[in-house]
Amino acid sequence: MLKKNLLSIAVVAAALSLAACNDKKAVTEPVEPEATTDVVVEPEVAPEAVAEADAAPMPEAAATQSIAEMAAANPDLSILTAALKAAGLDGMMMDAGTYTVFAPTDEAFAAVLTKLNVTKEELLANTDLLKSVLPYHVVPMVVKAADIPYNTAIETVNGQTIMISDANVITDASGNTANITGTDMMATNGVVHVIDTVLLPK
Repeated sequence: MLKKNLLSIAVVAAALSLAACNDKKAVTEPVEPEATTDVVVEPEVAPEAVAEADAAPMPEAAATQSIAEMAAANPDLSILTAALKAAGLDGMMMDAGTYTVFAPTDEAFAAVLTKLNVTKEELLANTDLLKSVLPYHVVPMVVKAADIPYNTAIETVNGQTIMISDANVITDASGNTANITGTDMMATNGVVHVIDTVLLPK
């Protein structure tokens, strides 16, 4: 009877030992991680936001030249530069201030020389005429292209007015017209708009 009981205990002990081994093996065996299929979703950007970013205005570059310096550096404005010097008005266009200049090109001056039947030298020598004509191209405030008061009399430095249509055509006091061909050339003391005809006061 004792021998039978010892045999039973031995069988139970062996079974427990085998179970313990199995548990240890199960614990120590590496478990491979399950493959994940998570997808990273990028946040959507609304088209309006993209459009607004693209449409953001670029900052204006700071002006570094006065009106007189800008004209002197432009080969198409050489007669205007010479006329300003001859009339003693180049200093005003160098000084601090707020001016809008409608600047006639050399081609525009060539046409007026033919109209007046004078040479360039004769024009530059006629300082009284220059002191009347040149200030007629200057408005004593900064008027950018977007701020032009169309179809409204605009007073110039010489006291007479000009009129500008919404097609950017200037009509002077003599009834002549000039096209604005270039706009918003910013200077340290104002702005320059290029025109294709010399304006003539009465």
